[in-house]
Amino acid sequence: MRATMKGERLVAIFLLGLLLFNYPVLALFNRPAETLGIPLLYAYVFLAWLLLIGLLALVIERSR
Repeated sequence: MRATMKGERLVAIFLLGLLLFNYPVLALFNRPAETLGIPLLYAYVFLAWLLLIGLLALVIERSR
């Protein structure tokens, strides 16, 4: 039962990743603006990637 819940959460994180890195969402951040000297699109990609890695670590470590 616990492995099933873990698998479902991992699939949900995967789908969130697909949503975050899909064209319409990326186009929202493709602007000539900067955040702390970093182009907005690069900052978004880095933070979204960091979020996904954090969620994956949380799901995997929590199940141990």
